[in-house]
Amino acid sequence: MMNLENGLVGWESSNDPQNPLNWRPARKWTTTCLLSVIGFTTPFASSILAPAISHVDAEFQIHDLTKSSMPVSIFLLGYAVGPLLLSPLSELYGRHIVMTAANASFCLWLIGCALAPSLNSLIAFRLLCGIGGSASQTVGGAIIGDLFTVQKRGRAMAIWTIGPIFGPSLAPVIGGFVVQYLDWRWVNWLTLCLAVPATVLLALCSRETNPRIILQRKVAKLRVELARPELRSVFAGSEAVLSPKKVLMNGLMKPLQLLFGSSVVFGVSLYIAFAYGCLYLLFNTIPIVFQTTYGWSLGVSGVAYLALLLGYLIGLVIFYCLSDKLVKRLMHANNGAFEAEFRLPVAVYSAALLPVSFFLYGWTSQNKVFCAVPIIALVIFGTGFECIWLPTQSYIIDAYPQHVASALAAACVMRSIVAAFLPLAGPGMYQALGLGWGNSVLGFIALGLTPVPILLRRYGKLLREKAD
Repeated sequence: MMNLENGLVGWESSNDPQNPLNWRPARKWTTTCLLSVIGFTTPFASSILAPAISHVDAEFQIHDLTKSSMPVSIFLLGYAVGPLLLSPLSELYGRHIVMTAANASFCLWLIGCALAPSLNSLIAFRLLCGIGGSASQTVGGAIIGDLFTVQKRGRAMAIWTIGPIFGPSLAPVIGGFVVQYLDWRWVNWLTLCLAVPATVLLALCSRETNPRIILQRKVAKLRVELARPELRSVFAGSEAVLSPKKVLMNGLMKPLQLLFGSSVVFGVSLYIAFAYGCLYLLFNTIPIVFQTTYGWSLGVSGVAYLALLLGYLIGLVIFYCLSDKLVKRLMHANNGAFEAEFRLPVAVYSAALLPVSFFLYGWTSQNKVFCAVPIIALVIFGTGFECIWLPTQSYIIDAYPQHVASALAAACVMRSIVAAFLPLAGPGMYQALGLGWGNSVLGFIALGLTPVPILLRRYGKLLREKAD
């Protein structure tokens, strides 16, 4: 709170309208929906190229399987690199300016992808595209954390993640038909047509949400108006005496410190990274499975991605209906005290869905069981993925409120690296082991990771307190 007598500048009251937590619901939800839209376009760009890879290879005369997969995988490598820079910049200069600049960069490099004269240039442009697009995944999550209290954050997270989850699932379906009837370059033009309006609207309709930055600007204004250069923000600690360069360097290191210095962040990141990597492996291999096993065409095989989308919808509804209710119930049982681990029960009860989906998908597709059965397995995977993704993302935001962007960046780095390289192993793994045992390997790994949310639910608070 404000305490000018002691030189501290804070909120005028608990109802201060400048505090993003007190913004009108219409402004909050408008910002959330726009974040979801831009969050749709960037992962949409990551996977819409997957059905077009054979056409890219034909134009550029590429015969190496690994190199031909690079345009898809390199985008996710950009997702890993971008947050290390963009997240600390959002803490230093504000979420709004960083998000706007990153989204604009994403749009510009999409044009480069559409006009790429060679495979190497396409790979380079896709990397830069991924770096710009990564802001929607990490800075976007930080904005949600700025806008909503813990009692309402679960529903906000569910709305926000509609875009990032549905984007990469719809993209291969649309991309398959675009490539079949137009040209592979049109997948980039189509994405650009979606991204530009979303970028402009978000830039115009949103404003700064980082409370530290808002109060820093208020301090600068009051220092001039009151002629009191000694005024400082209530958030200012040791950072107040550090240069911007030093603050930025500390910020650049913070995601890596959290990733490798916190067992909680590492455990969550490892778990979601495996699930995320498997998702992109499925993106790359679903056309292969349904074209070779069931004789589907390129365009029709893309419809199999809709099974994942149906699973996401089921998981989204489960989380939307249960998360905030469970948090309130657990808080009531805990004498009104909130613990970040209250976000995890949905993930605990859904963890078994991933291994079940892999075993069912692998063996039914290998034995050419009626195509509806592997489709059902994809629905189960989508449900399990969403019921893991949403609680763990919310958990990170709740567990590290002072370093939301950096904690999300830490998780994003690991999952993006795994998602970039695991799909490269998919075709070779299926060729060597077959669909049955190839997917069973993934199923056994998923089975081994099922205790992660259980352990975090029970011991997460203790681990976080020890780390502090």
